[in-house]
Amino acid sequence: MTTHPATKQFLPALQRSATSAFLPVQREFNRLFDELSSGWNAFTEIEMLPRIEVRDTKKAIEVTVELPGIAQEDIKIDVDDDVLTISGEKKSEKETEDGDLRVSERSYGAFSRSIPLPRSVDADKIQATMLNGVLKVVAPKDGSATAKSIKIQSAK
Repeated sequence: MTTHPATKQFLPALQRSATSAFLPVQREFNRLFDELSSGWNAFTEIEMLPRIEVRDTKKAIEVTVELPGIAQEDIKIDVDDDVLTISGEKKSEKETEDGDLRVSERSYGAFSRSIPLPRSVDADKIQATMLNGVLKVVAPKDGSATAKSIKIQSAK
């Protein structure tokens, strides 16, 4: 009688249960959510960036900036080298009662937005107004830099 050596199995038998097969995946999800939950505080430290709208009309560049809750005296407007910069700070309100606050999505801190201006803007005539938390800056054009088409000539 001839004895044959035990044949090797190319695929090992699945001896683990289905739950233990997914344990590494479960651990990875737990680690991911732990890291995400510890990072929620980072979202409160995001730089405040007010939303803007820039219109280029025939007579002026009009910039509208949403600045709710910011006092007019906390906003600064500068023009330097054909760049309009609007900056300021939204100061936090100090509240004595903090027992019933559940969620706060309000942001506080300094902000700065810069908008390049065309050379045709007369910086001396820029005007700014503010109404209901919306700042409007109008930079009139003086017409000195006008657009023109260039005809292409053949090279000789």
